[in-house]
Amino acid sequence: MFLHALVVITGLCLFEIITSVDNAIINANVVRTLESKYRRFFLVWGILFPVFIVRGLLPFALIWLAAPSLSLAEVFQIAFSGNGEVASYLASSKPLLLMGGGIYLFLVFLSWLFIENNNFAFKIEQFLKGKIKIFYILVICNISLVAVLSWHHNHYILLAAVIGLIVFTGLSAIKKHANKKGKKLLNPAVNAWSKILYLEILDASFSVDGVIGAFAFTMSIPFIIIGNGLGAIVVRQLTIRGLHVITKFVYLKNGAMYSIGILGLIMTSGSFGIEYPFWATPLATTILLLVFFWRSRQVRLKIQD
Repeated sequence: MFLHALVVITGLCLFEIITSVDNAIINANVVRTLESKYRRFFLVWGILFPVFIVRGLLPFALIWLAAPSLSLAEVFQIAFSGNGEVASYLASSKPLLLMGGGIYLFLVFLSWLFIENNNFAFKIEQFLKGKIKIFYILVICNISLVAVLSWHHNHYILLAAVIGLIVFTGLSAIKKHANKKGKKLLNPAVNAWSKILYLEILDASFSVDGVIGAFAFTMSIPFIIIGNGLGAIVVRQLTIRGLHVITKFVYLKNGAMYSIGILGLIMTSGSFGIEYPFWATPLATTILLLVFFWRSRQVRLKIQD
């Protein structure tokens, strides 16, 4: 039991850290324009909302959405009760939760691969960049395949997939707007509280990826809260203290995105009853992190030479 918890929580923490690299970079650029008193406020009190409220409450909200017959109070109660009732409720809501989350994460990966600006770790990434038609074809094929499979398995799974698509579309628009807004906030003349509010909203939007991906690791809400919370706290510290080190490893974002893609596939297949060992997801995340850390280190050595 201890080994299980340690592996899962460590994997969750690593996943939260690498998927929040972009968030940390944006935070650092804006925070550096703040006066010291506002900077301290953001780093100390600003952590309460994105870490303890959003990352603490969102897992309960997602399970409640997957099992709407329960009240939020009942979700909180069964999540920590440790009896057989938990297993039965989670078993009924798990396929819907995994499908919605899996579709969302896989679309995040495809969007990064085909649309967003990124550092090319491999030639295939450079080839696929800007191929918007292929992106939409893959999205249509993905949803169509889910529709065919869910027809013989569980009709509600298709609804969950559509919800995942809607959430992806909405959050993508929010993040795109936030990135444009962030450039304007680099001006020191902008009100400090406006910058802090922007950073809190941005943190909340970025936290969705980590929380949804966490269900590929475990269905245990306490594990998710601990793992994601620890990862988010580490990211906050890196925002100021260690960010200059992270930015030297140019392909960490690539590792995060491939992890998101793999987790999306794991969750989607899991919604059809395919089971994976508890160590499979943390191991996949760790391997991808090490691969792209090594790839980034190669680039740094070439630059130094």
